[in-house]
Amino acid sequence: MSALARSRSVLAFAHRPLPARARRVGVAVLAGAIGLLLGRLPLLTAGILLLSIVLLVLTLIDPRVGLGVALILGPSKPLTDYFLPALPLDLGQIALIVTLGAWALHALAKRRVAVPSSPLNLPLLLFLFAAALSLLNALSLGYALKELLKWVQLLLVMWLVIDLSGQRRTGWVVAVILAAGLAQALIGIWQFGLRGDGPEHFQILGGQYYRAYGTFEQPNPYGGFIGLVLSLSVGLLLGALGAWIAQARRCWRATRPPRLHVIARMLLRRETIVFLMAGLVAGVLGMALVMSWSRGAWLGFGAGALAMLFAWPRRAWLGVLLVGGGLLIGAFALQYGLLPAPVASRLTGFTEVFQSFDARGADINDANFSVLERLAHWQAAEEMARFQPWIGVGFGNYEPVYPAYALANWPAPLGHAHNIYLNTLAETGIIGLAAYLLFWLIVLGWTWRTAHSADIWTRSLAIGLMGAWLHLSVHNALDKLYVANLHLHIGAMLGLLSLLVANSKWENETA
Repeated sequence: MSALARSRSVLAFAHRPLPARARRVGVAVLAGAIGLLLGRLPLLTAGILLLSIVLLVLTLIDPRVGLGVALILGPSKPLTDYFLPALPLDLGQIALIVTLGAWALHALAKRRVAVPSSPLNLPLLLFLFAAALSLLNALSLGYALKELLKWVQLLLVMWLVIDLSGQRRTGWVVAVILAAGLAQALIGIWQFGLRGDGPEHFQILGGQYYRAYGTFEQPNPYGGFIGLVLSLSVGLLLGALGAWIAQARRCWRATRPPRLHVIARMLLRRETIVFLMAGLVAGVLGMALVMSWSRGAWLGFGAGALAMLFAWPRRAWLGVLLVGGGLLIGAFALQYGLLPAPVASRLTGFTEVFQSFDARGADINDANFSVLERLAHWQAAEEMARFQPWIGVGFGNYEPVYPAYALANWPAPLGHAHNIYLNTLAETGIIGLAAYLLFWLIVLGWTWRTAHSADIWTRSLAIGLMGAWLHLSVHNALDKLYVANLHLHIGAMLGLLSLLVANSKWENETA
């Protein structure tokens, strides 16, 4: 027999399916081996290992399980780095890698490997190109590649959501995002007042309470994450409220006076259930947002709430009235002391320091330290941009180059400029900042367009995303929220937006 014939026979044997009896024996042997291994381990370790095996198998069957695990465990990155330093990656990253592997195996099995279609692909790839271009000036390629990988992961998660959702199936990703936010909110509420202890530098309100920080280990990114998910839940709440009111009107017109069984049936409809659940989630998330004591998160969600008020009515003039009314109520509450004094002081206490925009030579005390620290890092970013205006000092390189641009009283780098726009300008120059702003303008444009969809659920989710993008944009002016795996959730929301755009186009084509 020739060598070619022998190789063909071996390949044919390898592809021949095993008999059913052999498969059952193999599964039994594997289960027995796993059982023996678990029996020799401590109970907690055995439980974690068993759960990991179950999740791994479920992920291989359906990659959506793995993506859900990655989104829920993603915010635990700071805790993983602290408690499990021996792990090469945090739990969220491990779950994402397993999910990407399962996704690739499914694509190969179906012999269908294609880039999911999205109107955000081109602008996002354009920003990635601009960020990669800045690596020509990078002092540290390690920092640069780490930051670039975040945005590649953001893109991959967006593609995962699009590809795994199929046509018009968005409920699972919304449920996962809300579940991740609710878990963090409950942890933050416990940290705020129920635990009775916490980090000394997080004490507020006379030392009786502690700022909520979840598994982020920092209140500001925690508040940013809570605000993103809260916006999405408020959008769902508004959509469910509109659907419920429309159903109530139809019921009232059909049966006058309305009969009890008709009212009961109306209360059991999907709109009522979604309204109650979204209201409960939004209430818990709203409490956690306040307890984070993050000015940036409060201001960001305030901007997002105004955007949702403007987008909610189908008539623009009604939106303008709602926004104007919201601003008047807020100004009235601040002017006449209707807000709790600590909250009002927290919102307005930093304005005097920001009037100068110069941390050099300023008197530093406990009251203005955090604000001056931000100003000092902003000024360092401005100096970086002045010396490297076009392609910056290198993506992700703010921290390694900071000592060369630091102000005299502020030698310690914070990792970023605490302002995403100045940080992007410093690291990627004018080209990178322009690409970044273009990307988010396109995102806002598609979200606004989708918010006018005829389908009430597509519309409500788009309104929630509009609030999330405005929250992100405003909060990022005081911080940088692409930390602690938060970029995975942003990627999932961008995937959700891509699905809503596709659904809206499908509706227009079939109308």
